[in-house]
Formats: sequence, C-alpha cells, structure tokens
Amino acid sequence: MASSIVLFGPPGAGKGTQAGNIVRLTGKPQISTGDMLRAALSAGTSLGLEAKGYMESGQLVPDSIIIGLIEERLTQPDASDGVLFDGFPRTIAQAEALSEIADVSVVIAIEVPDSRIVDRICGRYTCASCDAVYHDTFNPTTTQGTCDECGHTEMKRRADDNEETVRTRLSAYHSQTAPLADWYRQRDLFVAVDGDQDINTVSASISEVL
Repeated sequence: MASSIVLFGPPGAGKGTQAGNIVRLTGKPQISTGDMLRAALSAGTSLGLEAKGYMESGQLVPDSIIIGLIEERLTQPDASDGVLFDGFPRTIAQAEALSEIADVSVVIAIEVPDSRIVDRICGRYTCASCDAVYHDTFNPTTTQGTCDECGHTEMKRRADDNEETVRTRLSAYHSQTAPLADWYRQRDLFVAVDGDQDINTVSASISEVL
C-alpha cells in the first residue's frame, strides 16, 4: 500500500491552509469524510444510500460505512500514491480500522493554544458577496467595511463563532483526540507542529516533517 498522511488539529488551527500546501508538496489528494459522504449521496451509491438513512434521522454514520467509503476512494487512480486524510480518524476505533486498509506513514498535528484559537475564530468575518475571509486583528479589510477582493460593503459572522461555542468545540476535540494522539505516538507516527506561528513558518515546519 502507498503511504498516506493524517492531518489533524483543533478548529481554527489552520488545517485547511496547510492541507492545501501538503497536497501541492506531495501530490496526494486531500480527502475528508464529509466530502466523501456528500459525493456518495449525490452519486446514489449503495454506501451513500445507507449513510443517508442515518443522516436523515440525525444519527452518526457508523464507522463501518465511513471505512467502506474510504476503501472505495483508495481504489481511485489519483490515490495510487496515497492520500491526505483531513480530520480522520477521530477515534482509536477508526484508527484501528483505517490501519487495515491504508498505510499511514505520518500523523501531523497542528497544535495551537486554546486561548489563541478563541481569538482566531471569534475575530473572523467574511464578505457576504464573495466569502473572502478577514479577521478583526490579524487580517482586517484595508478600508473598514469594504471587501478588498470585490468591493462589497456587507460583512457577516458565523453565529457559532462565539467564545462559549468555540470552547465547547475545543473541549470535545481534546477529549476525542488526546487518546488518538497517544495511540499514534506509541506507533512512532505522531509529529506535533507548532501552529501558533505565521503561515509560512508552519508550512516550513510541515515540509521538514514530510
């Protein structure tokens, strides 16, 4: 099996940006379970239809279906040299199942202190027209209230980008992924990268790992 990469980190750690850099560096396609579920639903595959029943009733899609989707995805030509798993696995059970169908060569965790995550997420806003992303402190618009990309003057913030919700999400992330990090550490696959730096420095650190 070709070697694959697992990338994880808390919400707001910059996974999306760094995943794009990893794809460019390695040529491995980025896959997320959310994307695969949507694709399977859209295509009407047997696994997609099975997942649909769980999703419509508000239940979590079972690991067996998720692993089945991943197994199907790994047979596609662009995955012949391995893939970048974005946000999966989330539990030890998922990691154990994944190890049966994929060769994970490294697990990269982007680590950022909770207080910084709160600052990052709560300060985010986007252009209501083109969805360009800005931040009150780190990346404000050049002219207050006007999008640098399209000139639109209406900005929006996500309703869940508030401190209470962010801290709840962080708590869930830590309780869920701490055991998973230890599981991968025991297998000498886990590498932590300091995500509390500028984007280029984080990218350089990840390049070094790769």
